[in-house]
Amino acid sequence: MDLDQLRTFDRIVREQSFTKAAAYLNITQATASMRMRALEQLLGVSLFVRGRTVSLTDQGMTFLPFARRMIGTAQEAREALRRVERGRITIASLRSLVSPLVTESLLRFQEKYPSVDVVVNEGRQAQIAEMLHERQSELGILCWPNLEPLAVDLVPLLTMRERVPLVVAPEIAAKLPVRPTLASILDHVPRVISLRWWQVEPEGASAFTRMAQTSVELPTGPARRLAIKGEGTGFFVQSAIADDLEAGRLVEIQPVDAEPLHRDTAMVVRSLAALDRPMLVDFIREIAGECARVGTILDSRLEDLLPAA
Repeated sequence: MDLDQLRTFDRIVREQSFTKAAAYLNITQATASMRMRALEQLLGVSLFVRGRTVSLTDQGMTFLPFARRMIGTAQEAREALRRVERGRITIASLRSLVSPLVTESLLRFQEKYPSVDVVVNEGRQAQIAEMLHERQSELGILCWPNLEPLAVDLVPLLTMRERVPLVVAPEIAAKLPVRPTLASILDHVPRVISLRWWQVEPEGASAFTRMAQTSVELPTGPARRLAIKGEGTGFFVQSAIADDLEAGRLVEIQPVDAEPLHRDTAMVVRSLAALDRPMLVDFIREIAGECARVGTILDSRLEDLLPAA
């Protein structure tokens, strides 16, 4: 069974004619007939009811979706190989860091490499670790240190610390005492918004959630809107709310009875051999620059990836 046989079979079905199918494929009718006889012999069934018109047998109807699936898979494989020839980079990132770290980096990278395909996958920590483990992505951005047992051999290229402030709507902040406590904040908001920024939630964040009468766990977008409307408070990574803080839609609060929180993340590869690809190194350099803008660089294996001071 080969692709020529499958494509001929599919075209005969579409055209309902050996003659029209042969003309479409730019082959002789004899070649089309020969391919179908060979395919039927291989499968051990008759695929067509031949006569003035051509129709499928029950066996042909059963085989058709499988044939088209094989044709589609072959086309996808061929396109994937073409992309490899052009160049391809795959990244897996925590959802919360795609916008602040990858978006602008990608724009600058594609100005330099306009023909290179870039695939950015987003997800939670376990999903990122799985993509790296299965080699679906060559570069990852995830919480650090990584506690997922699926991918224990990751090499950190750069680690970044980002603040995770507690925020409320301006009208809520205006009602709070100069030196607020966690309890005084909860007196003015109906619920705590819980966001899974960490692999293991810090005790300070967990204690705040336990103190609240109600809590809700939401993705970043809906969580921001809830906080802006004054319907909740929560700890947000700085990059997720930087624009809201600057515009005054949210206000950072530092309770006197809570320690400041942070989240550490890392840009990782499975092996330093990945850095043999100059275009990947260029993309890493762009992301490193965004890391320096968004947070504090704690460690870098490759100092030359960081932008000059």
